[in-house]
Amino acid sequence: MKPIMLHGHERAITQIKYNREGDLLFTSAKDHIPNVWFSINGERLGTFKGHNGAVWSIDVSWDSAKFMSGAADNTCKIWDCSTGKCLDTFKTETAVRSTGFSYSGNMVMFTTDQAMGRPCECFIYDQRDGAQMSSQKPFQRITIPKSRSKITAGVWGALDEYLIFGHDGGELTQWDVTDGEEIVTKYEDHKGKINDLQMSADKTMLITSSKDTYSKLFDAATLNHMKTYKTSRPVNSAAISPSGDHVVLGGGQEAMEVTQTDKRSGKFEARFYHLVFEEEFGRVKGHFGPINSLAFNPNGEEYSSGAEDGYIRVHRFDQSYFDFDFDY
Repeated sequence: MKPIMLHGHERAITQIKYNREGDLLFTSAKDHIPNVWFSINGERLGTFKGHNGAVWSIDVSWDSAKFMSGAADNTCKIWDCSTGKCLDTFKTETAVRSTGFSYSGNMVMFTTDQAMGRPCECFIYDQRDGAQMSSQKPFQRITIPKSRSKITAGVWGALDEYLIFGHDGGELTQWDVTDGEEIVTKYEDHKGKINDLQMSADKTMLITSSKDTYSKLFDAATLNHMKTYKTSRPVNSAAISPSGDHVVLGGGQEAMEVTQTDKRSGKFEARFYHLVFEEEFGRVKGHFGPINSLAFNPNGEEYSSGAEDGYIRVHRFDQSYFDFDFDY
């Protein structure tokens, strides 16, 4: 696979996301300015200028009409994708760590860090209610108890009925959107910080990425543990293929420990595992720092990776990838 190299960011990549059609790739980094690219050729379509801090999380609505970003400048912004104009700005007391549009696109959620005496919170807004958006009084406000570690990743569940959060202490929790009550809590599956959560295309499965060197597959509705993928370094991101029984994991030596580390010893490659058999069957090298975010194109024909080195690599699969199959 010969990748397309995208270099529009000056600092480490924090998150990458495809839109539903897969023709656009949205990226964010610690350099304050999210970008959007054409995935087919790597041409940059535009930028979203307005943040004054590292952008930690991004998402795009199902119809690609709106884009949202959460940053360390204590704001979450919603943008018009076609013009790059900022439509709404939500001001918070602490940094915004995770963001997400519901599948319907009607609801938005974002979470804030536990810092400066403020608790970790999740805010949910209904975009159809102009009063909520203008007054910044959320439809639902979930406050995480002080006994629980802060939220580090969050995603919407199926039918927009619940949210799933990964925490700094390794907990995995599920919360009801309508009443803000906690439904399920899992303490035992991860022993370190959960860095990323991603859903399968049909919203039935959830894959986690953790500092404890494991990535795990869960039933999204019950949070029952199904599969485990073991690596030798912290896992920063993992994604489930929309077209095959494969998952891809990325991470490597922690960024703070990377000085003059050789890329071979740092283990900065993307690693492919069989979804069911948990066996590794391939690796893709190229980055010169830990991989921070991974995403499959919804068409299943390519995947992209963003790393600490500031580059995004778009890989289109060769035919051999589609021909490969496990003997059993």
